[in-house]
Amino acid sequence: MDTVEELDNTYFYAGRSNLTASQLLFMIFCENTANQLGVQDFGAIVAIVAGLNILPTRTKPQGAIDGTSYASRGARQIFGNAKFPRGIKLPTIIGGYPPSKLKIRMVAKIGTFAGRAVPVVGWVILASDVSQITYRTVKEYNDIAKGDDKLW
Repeated sequence: MDTVEELDNTYFYAGRSNLTASQLLFMIFCENTANQLGVQDFGAIVAIVAGLNILPTRTKPQGAIDGTSYASRGARQIFGNAKFPRGIKLPTIIGGYPPSKLKIRMVAKIGTFAGRAVPVVGWVILASDVSQITYRTVKEYNDIAKGDDKLW
């Protein structure tokens, strides 16, 4: 048998035979996930974890989120109290763990902006990975599947 083949309404894929349509889809998904994950994803996870508010910090005003992150502490050490020129304020995301606690705040300091941007970059990389894995999985599955087994 070839690497991909259909026989008696079952599929042969990657050395496994008698796969149902759903098993075939799962096998393709697992293979695409394994192919996608790499150094880039490790960097994304590091960025997300670096953005978690796990470090103790000074007393904050009521309603503020407790703690600070490694990313914020590092960015503030690098940029100090430097501000964006001409009083520009840019949006940053705070909280988000769980997503219901997500808030957007405007900041003028470069260090604050950079520190809060690190986990956002990590989430964007992971979202990109998920969309690429999904696209490749559905495309490959639809190329192999026959008739009603195809997804849309």
